[in-house]
Amino acid sequence: MTTWKKLSSKSEAVKSRPIAELFDNDNRAAGFTREFGPFMFDFSKTNIDAETLELLVKLADERDVRARAEAMFAGEKINETEGRAVLHTALRNLDASVIVDGHDVMPEVRATYEAMADFARDVREGRFTGQGGAITDVVNIGIGGSDLGPAMATLALAPYHDGPRCHFVSNVDGAQIHDTLAGLNPETTLVIVASKTFTTIETMTNAETAKRWMAAKVSDPAAQFAAVSTAADKTAAFGIAPARVFGFADWVGGRYSMWGPIGLSLMIAIGPEDFTDFLRGAAGMDAHFRSADYADNLPVLLALVGIWHNQFCSYATRAVLPYEQRLSRLPAYLQQLEMESNGKRVSMDGKDLTVNSGPVVWGEPGTNGQHAFYQLIHQGTRVIPCEFMLGAQGHEPDLAHQHLLLMANCLAQSEALMRGRSLAEATEIMRKKGLEGAELDRQARHRVFPGSRPSTTLLYPKLTPEVLGGIVALYEHRVFVEGVILGINSFDQWGVELGKELALALSPVLEGQSDGADKDGSTLQLVARIQTLRG
Repeated sequence: MTTWKKLSSKSEAVKSRPIAELFDNDNRAAGFTREFGPFMFDFSKTNIDAETLELLVKLADERDVRARAEAMFAGEKINETEGRAVLHTALRNLDASVIVDGHDVMPEVRATYEAMADFARDVREGRFTGQGGAITDVVNIGIGGSDLGPAMATLALAPYHDGPRCHFVSNVDGAQIHDTLAGLNPETTLVIVASKTFTTIETMTNAETAKRWMAAKVSDPAAQFAAVSTAADKTAAFGIAPARVFGFADWVGGRYSMWGPIGLSLMIAIGPEDFTDFLRGAAGMDAHFRSADYADNLPVLLALVGIWHNQFCSYATRAVLPYEQRLSRLPAYLQQLEMESNGKRVSMDGKDLTVNSGPVVWGEPGTNGQHAFYQLIHQGTRVIPCEFMLGAQGHEPDLAHQHLLLMANCLAQSEALMRGRSLAEATEIMRKKGLEGAELDRQARHRVFPGSRPSTTLLYPKLTPEVLGGIVALYEHRVFVEGVILGINSFDQWGVELGKELALALSPVLEGQSDGADKDGSTLQLVARIQTLRG
């Protein structure tokens, strides 16, 4: 029997076993907790036992995760469908050389980093100014990885934000850029346009809008623009000086790109020194991922827990639940990371997958989620594995009592998900309220919690730049390992292409310049109604 089949049989054998029973072993918590650097990863509140863990580790070994990872770090073209290396890790590489096609890419990476740092310092220290004086606000215009990464990290590291205010625009919906620019002074605003090709329709539409807004008060608006792009001809045509254009190679995918020039807005916000700590945290996780045994390797273990829940237990979604308000954008960031990377239906050899691919990833910060969707997690008919994140300390010492309450809620939720509440316990509670007979039974049943809802907890001392870097790298490598085990390419995203193509074709139909003869009846009906409503 193959390891995969053994795991399938194991999942059937234990699916009715209460997770709480595993804690009859006094070593359960310690035996299913691993530590690295500032992180403690506790996966004891899952139905993974010693035999299951051994099989999962064996699966990772059979799928040759280690060799595949080394190929990635070495600059081999593991993104086979696009013929590219995958080297976002090089952007946070603080020491070694990295060879791609016989060429060490690190001198260029470091030169770009130094150019970013110089520009960030000039903005922060008032040497680069707008027409009205020192820069007070930075607007980052991008979409996908060019927005989610820096937007998430800038919010997460708010206690370290001592530069100009940062704002992020991504949606082509004009409401977002209108509302963002409405409160800003164009004479003291810097706009960063983040688009590798400088052709992304949403980004360039917003960039032109920002340029017109600035031109109303600034004689040379392009002088207050910077670009993160490799299209030097297009940035020049836009009017952006080469010194304010920061490029990166095609071996950096969008959703993995905030470690380099896409992180320029973050660097301006927190400064190059703290940005370096951010890189250092990720580089530390890279080293751990490359060297630690599978059974002690945080990214590998997080991936194996995910594979167990999704592929073997058939839990189709996972909730990411940071008990850290400043990580409120992290679930959305991880949603893109996981679902764009592993939302595939074809394996590396071009054949249809015979197992489910990546799960649906979603979440909100605690304690907000407790008053929104935790009802479904606790008592719904579907099991939703939860991934809690918690810092032992906040950044507000005068509000330490609130942080204690936050931590108590986090720990209580994971305990409640595992323990549940039996019918007998619920009955006793309602009996003490004076109920009896049929009403007692009815009310008690409403208060039963099935329990055995799995969760993991990632604990860290405090949300610092280094810790945030480690968290993001942890999840990047988790997604990579899951992709290797499933045999898919986690680094292309052809699924976003078709909608883009059809949107471009629909624009002239909406404008009345084409009859849309090739469109379906539903689409044409909607177009006709839109045209009527718009007059």
